[in-house]
Parts: sequence; C-alpha cells; structure tokens
Amino acid sequence: MSDTVDPRGNGRRCVSLCRSTRETTVLLRLDVDGYRSPATREERIRVFSGIGFLDHLLSVLAFHAGWSLELRCRGDLNVDDHHSAEDCALLLGAALCRALAAGPTVERFGWAYAPLDEALARAVVDVSGRPFPRIALGLSGGRLGGLGADNVEHVLSSFAVAAGMTIHVDVERGVNDHHRAEAAFKALALALRRATTPTDGASEGSTKGSVALETLDDSAFERAWEGLDGTTGPGRGPGEDGGGTR
Repeated sequence: MSDTVDPRGNGRRCVSLCRSTRETTVLLRLDVDGYRSPATREERIRVFSGIGFLDHLLSVLAFHAGWSLELRCRGDLNVDDHHSAEDCALLLGAALCRALAAGPTVERFGWAYAPLDEALARAVVDVSGRPFPRIALGLSGGRLGGLGADNVEHVLSSFAVAAGMTIHVDVERGVNDHHRAEAAFKALALALRRATTPTDGASEGSTKGSVALETLDDSAFERAWEGLDGTTGPGRGPGEDGGGTR
C-alpha cells in the first residue's frame, strides 16, 4: 500500500492510497477538507466500487462529512460482494487515519442524529486511536441492490478498525432497509465532521497527553529496560495499558 500525504504542501489533509491483494485492487484519494469552506472546495466525489448501493452509501458519507473522495475498485465480484465492500472500507479508514495524523489537533469527539423519512440513526465517534466498532443497524437481511445487508454493518466495522476510532452507530427506528442504512451513514458522516474539526491546538484531547511510539535497537531497548526498573508513579509500568488515548 503506497500513499502520498498532502502533496500540495498547503496544510490540507489529503491522502492518496492504493491497496492491492489477490482479491481486489482499490485506488483512493481523500481530502478531508474538500467541502469545508468555499475557499478550499473541490467538489469531487467519484465512487466506483462495482457495487451500486455501496457507491451510494460512500458518496453519502463523503458528502455529509465534507470530504472530497475518489475511489475505484476492481474486485472479485464473480465470487460475491464481500471482498470489495470490505477492502473499500479498510482503505477509506486507513486513508482517514493517515490524513488526520498529518494534520492539526481535532475535536476528537463527535455525535449526531440523522433521519431519513421513518428511519432515525445515531452515531457517536471518538478519534482515540483505540479501534472499537459497535454497529447495530437492525437490517432485515437479504440484499440492498448488489450489496448484502450483512455487509453494510461489516463496512462500518471495517472502517472503524482501519481508522483507529471508536464508532457506535445505531438505528433507533425504521421500516425500510434502504432508509435505515442511509440514515446510519448520514449520522456517521455528521459525527465524523464534528470529531475531525481542527482545534486551536491548545489541548491534546486526552488526559494521557500524546502517545509516543519509538523503534528501538537492542542496545536502546536494554537501556530503556534498565531505566524503567523499579519505576513508580505516572507513566507506564508493568501491566499498564499503553494503547490509544482516554
């Protein structure tokens, strides 16, 4: 998987990625700030996954999140829709993660409700670095166009894991599965838009501060090991959780 972060060097959170396996090849360009203001607007949402209803859901997500998104997938649809749907979601999540990592501090938390006629969905997002999806759309099963109903929830779960986010999405009511699924993606988009809004940088967004990961050679590891011997108080000790932010 290759990527280019902000090739124009103008502070925009823009990532281009290509992900290839024996099952799919997915090409994606994401600009998180694509629709946020008229001055930077690039009205470009082009999604061609090979699955019409997935194209619709991802386009809805990008539009209401304020993104510019270009995605094209060539997948093994002769098998079924699972691999293409999953890999599109994984790459989109990875792209969002990288774009945010290259940008300023964000609000971190976001939440939203979105209705679509009789359907009502709720989404809550934490840009925490701790991937955890909790998705409950209550779809009745079967297919939505060329997309299996089970894969709608799987797309959201895969996206959350690859993005490194805690994402809860629930559909509280609704009769029509199309409406339930689309309301869920709209609610998530609005929550993401809020959670990824840049802040003034005055706060790190967590009581932990920022999370530092460092690659160590053998001698540096031994020095660090000795330096932590008998350490008590703030910081990470044996058995302490060192993942993500709180």
